[in-house]
Amino acid sequence: MFPPENSAPFDDIRQLVATMPGPSEGAAEAVRARQEKLVKPLGALGRLETIAEHLAAWQGNSMPTINRPMVAVFAGTHGVAARGVSPYPGEVTHQMMATFTAGKAAVNQICATFDAGLRVFDLALDHPTPDITQEPAMDEKACAATMAFGMEAIAGGSDLLCLGEMGIGNTTIAAAICHGLYGGKAEDWVGPGTGSTGPSLERKIAAVRDAVALNAGHLDDPLEVLRRVGGRELAAIAGAILAARHEKVPVVLDGYVVTAAAAVLHAMDSSALDHCLAGHVSSEPAHRGLLQRLGLEPILDLGMRLGEGSGAAVAIGVIKAALACHRGMATFAEAGVSEEG
Repeated sequence: MFPPENSAPFDDIRQLVATMPGPSEGAAEAVRARQEKLVKPLGALGRLETIAEHLAAWQGNSMPTINRPMVAVFAGTHGVAARGVSPYPGEVTHQMMATFTAGKAAVNQICATFDAGLRVFDLALDHPTPDITQEPAMDEKACAATMAFGMEAIAGGSDLLCLGEMGIGNTTIAAAICHGLYGGKAEDWVGPGTGSTGPSLERKIAAVRDAVALNAGHLDDPLEVLRRVGGRELAAIAGAILAARHEKVPVVLDGYVVTAAAAVLHAMDSSALDHCLAGHVSSEPAHRGLLQRLGLEPILDLGMRLGEGSGAAVAIGVIKAALACHRGMATFAEAGVSEEG
């Protein structure tokens, strides 16, 4: 699956996108046929039924399982954070890594609740990417290598991958990616993130506007958007999504930052996120509109905006319930229940 070393970095990524496998229509059809026979009115479980169908199609199994769900959190640091775009200082990213390790963050508790594994990846936290208002975040080789790191990081036999992130300043990065991909005004894509208001929010809007303006003329290629105004954790997330597709592992996306990384792949190929579910819609204002652009309907709407994979991890509970119903319910014949006349 991984690209050969002797080719151009982004050409290798494009080749992986061009060769993405599709879903198993046979498995999906088998799920639909079984759903029609279960002891319930047709369609009565609503979204739970389509979630079971989705997992079957992408696992290639008419009786899909979730035995090894994993939440993968990618952490990065950003030079643009020095512009005061967040009310929190950059060292919080390092401090939160210690909190994850100690098992004391929100995502630790959620993963324990739903019996999910948690892996957290440090993407050169001591070396922030350059300030995107002054120069590109990464060169092509570094961006492709970071995507490859994300591809390799998810190896290990997970049957459901939930993606999260950590990085002070990365909602600024997410907004810059969306502005670079879709245009509009910078303020269309910028929200409070960790709580930016007043002058902090104005600095954030200005940073997004300046970063995209700096790279005008180079943003027709989604991978150029990612390397110029992105960040390491977003590149790794994009790589993880792509690897999961090739390995036929369904993906659950977390909030605005993760979805912005996913949007890069969608801009390359509109089918690139067909194996993905949106775990939730965050209260970050632009997230809902971004999900609509990508054709993703969130499973949950709880007003969350924490990041760190927390919304995607909570959605594991709903997904497990969907599969438990699909696998464990009796059919009308098995239960001796009369069907609709």
